[in-house]
Amino acid sequence: MQRRRFGHTLTSPEHPDDEAERLRAEADKVPPGIEREELLRKARRAETASHVNEWLCSPGFQPPR
Repeated sequence: MQRRRFGHTLTSPEHPDDEAERLRAEADKVPPGIEREELLRKARRAETASHVNEWLCSPGFQPPR
């Protein structure tokens, strides 16, 4: 039996910001409702992922030695 392997979908730290922008632009085109709220929720998640990634990559965050 072989294990399934999955690659990373995001390769650089800029992608979550781009994704959040795209989702917000798409939400602006959709009338108010469930679909729009879902798009905005995904945009907020992408922004949060971007902030966490910035924090983890910051020079002040060092692994224990």
